[in-house]
Amino acid sequence: MIRSYRDKATRLFAEGEFVKRFQSIEAQASTRLSRLNAATGLNDLRQQRGNRLESLGGDRAGQYSIRVNDQWRICFEWPDDGDGPVNVELVDDHH
Repeated sequence: MIRSYRDKATRLFAEGEFVKRFQSIEAQASTRLSRLNAATGLNDLRQQRGNRLESLGGDRAGQYSIRVNDQWRICFEWPDDGDGPVNVELVDDHH
């Protein structure tokens, strides 16, 4: 279960609110967030091939991402306690 969100817009979107910035990816992002929320570990996300789970580096070291499409991804951290993802955010790779 998702434990926290990095920003207000992602939290509101995940709670079912309309967020204009995410309008073009609404269906795909909702599906991916549901999968992330249901996951009990990173292996759950790895087994769903369409997620394209990646371990990130650079200024996002320690984070993982799953792809929404070629432009958008959901970034998050998964602490060692394994209780679910934290600091979840929808990120536009082109900005």
